Amino acid sequence: MRWAADAVATLREGARVRLDYSAQSLWRVDRMIEEIRREGPPDEAVAHVLRALGAYAGEVIVRQTGAEWWASGGEHWLRTPDGRLWDPVDEARRCYDGHGSLRLLCRDATARG
Repeated sequence: MRWAADAVATLREGARVRLDYSAQSLWRVDRMIEEIRREGPPDEAVAHVLRALGAYAGEVIVRQTGAEWWASGGEHWLRTPDGRLWDPVDEARRCYDGHGSLRLLCRDATARG
């Protein structure tokens, strides 16, 4: 997904943060979202960043599970091979609100059973 690639490029160039599409990199993403929340930037800027970081987390799940992106009405979800649906962009928003974790979403999405 293009948003994920944009997030990786922007963070590498602007913030000197390297994201490698590993599940471990989502620890760093969760911490970045927490730092953004503490800084309190304008809502418009936050929405764009959260969409990109959620898409990045989704791409981590895609690479680990073979999930596919689904889109409808401007919303984007993942469907993992076991048929479950995931919304990493919404989870990034929940993380920003202090109630979510992209790392835990990935853990749950990649868990078997």
